[in-house]
Amino acid sequence: MRSRFLIVLLVLWGCGPSDSGNEMTSTTVFEGVRLIIGNGSVIEDAVFVVEDESFAWVGSRSDAGDMLDGTRIDLDGATVMPTLINAHFHLSNDRSERISQLQHTLYYGTTAAISLGLDEGEVGLQMRGEEMADVARSQSAGRGITSPEPGRTEVPYWITSEDEARAAVLELAEQNVDFVKIWVDSRGGSYERLSPELYGAVIDEAHKNDLRVTAHVYRLEDAKGLLRAGVDMFAHGIRDMDVDDELIELWTDRPQVVLVPNLPGSGVPSDLSWLDGTIVASELEEMLAGQELMENFPSPVAQERFGIQARNLVRLHEAGVTISFGTDGSSPWAPHLELEDMVRAGMSAADVIVSATANSAALLRMEDVGTVQVGKKADFIVLEANPLDDITNTRLIKAVYMNGEVVDRQAIQSQLIGG
Repeated sequence: MRSRFLIVLLVLWGCGPSDSGNEMTSTTVFEGVRLIIGNGSVIEDAVFVVEDESFAWVGSRSDAGDMLDGTRIDLDGATVMPTLINAHFHLSNDRSERISQLQHTLYYGTTAAISLGLDEGEVGLQMRGEEMADVARSQSAGRGITSPEPGRTEVPYWITSEDEARAAVLELAEQNVDFVKIWVDSRGGSYERLSPELYGAVIDEAHKNDLRVTAHVYRLEDAKGLLRAGVDMFAHGIRDMDVDDELIELWTDRPQVVLVPNLPGSGVPSDLSWLDGTIVASELEEMLAGQELMENFPSPVAQERFGIQARNLVRLHEAGVTISFGTDGSSPWAPHLELEDMVRAGMSAADVIVSATANSAALLRMEDVGTVQVGKKADFIVLEANPLDDITNTRLIKAVYMNGEVVDRQAIQSQLIGG
């Protein structure tokens, strides 16, 4: 398959200039696929046309007509879906390491991610909007805002007054961050939570400066306060107890607020054999040993924690809350575990894919990605099997395309395993 892709690219490179004499255009017809659009629609026996960086035509073979003329790639029954978009991630503040992380996350099918609140210095802000071959796109929330947390990271702004809250937001506004991140969490009683007065000042000042606010949250009561204060997004689900009717009513009154559930470990073992050959062998052995230990000694505490968040996710989803997608941390393969956990929680595979593609793109205001539709950038994953049948099939990646170009996953893989 890879050799066929390279041949096509070489052929296209050798084509002469367009009629204008100024630009070269490349058009490729992909056929023989099941196409998951990313908005809930599926086209069986689909054809789509990529012209330069974008989708130029999308539809069924029966409607393709003369669209089948030209350079063609038969994907032989594969499933195609949009690439993933991670709306809660953390990236290194070192440029070379950040690029490496974005290459690795692209290898696993994620073409965009936002780094939420731990970006120190200029690197994260400078790299926004940069387009590099075989490197995923990134956004940045800069430095987040929290109450003082001695002993934890000192990257966020530590605030103790409304004046400090507003001053922090104004600095972030000057940097034109993509989101303002706040933490409202006592960390198990170790610190004083950001108070309603302080997070209210952050949200108010952010909105005055056309910025949106996302909140790390733990308690149900804090989620209610944040909704009343005008928060725009939750970077975690509610974790201390099951949601109640009051929260549903508050959220229903503000339907534009998005939830990125960011589920915890389920407390049951997961098959990680698919990572073989993509991470250092010793690291995989350690991970597999952990899964075996979990199988032999299951954790009721972890299962209960997952159960709370799973029930809350399903109830909010059924109430019409927009669910987006994120993983926290910096693991490049974590999106595939999160997809599995969201289905395990009770969402359908189809709805989970929408959350991780179209919904995340809309949340990050990336209007030109997230679905396989005419005019959007040609970012897509070619899979060996249908993830609507089994969500773990998102791991069976045959190829990743970004901006209409096939990603050199072999080169990235050699970095992943230290080759």
